[in-house]
Amino acid sequence: MTGADLAAIKAEARKAAFARRKLAHEAGIGSAALLSSVLAGYRGVPVAGYMAMRTEIDPTPAMEVAAAHGIVGVPVILGKAQPLKFGRWEPEYEMIEGEFGAQIPASGEWITPEILIVPLVAFDRKGGRLGYGGGFYDRTLELLRAARPTLAIGFAYGAQEAENLPLEATDQPLDMIVTEAEIMEPRR
Repeated sequence: MTGADLAAIKAEARKAAFARRKLAHEAGIGSAALLSSVLAGYRGVPVAGYMAMRTEIDPTPAMEVAAAHGIVGVPVILGKAQPLKFGRWEPEYEMIEGEFGAQIPASGEWITPEILIVPLVAFDRKGGRLGYGGGFYDRTLELLRAARPTLAIGFAYGAQEAENLPLEATDQPLDMIVTEAEIMEPRR
């Protein structure tokens, strides 16, 4: 299979997953309650969440609880093909628009998370993740995991589950997937 073939397969998988995610989002079934329960077992460990965009499931309620017990950050895109950095976040922080329209802290310090709540387009039960195609989380997880154990928690609607994701060797696996209704720990 050529790189172009794989890119086309990934594009089709993303298109189908975006449609499923949109339907789940419009149904209003998203809840961060299970994500909060997972994070409760890691009080005080630096966590990075994300500010939901478009039809992503919103982790903010879980991030707010986590921020009451420790450091929380959100991703900041510094440039194409670069790993993410994480700006410290608290519920009352002023936010501005960053790259791709993502909300980022207007100012503050950088943090190094040990847990990443990862947005995604599709996931499978083996811990595979299909992202947006920029490779930001793959590069970031590879870098963080080279320095110390880093837990990657995919947060998604259950409707985003897929089988036979078109994955590459550079795709970083998820250690856990949390949906509005289930907590999954992939077996590898």
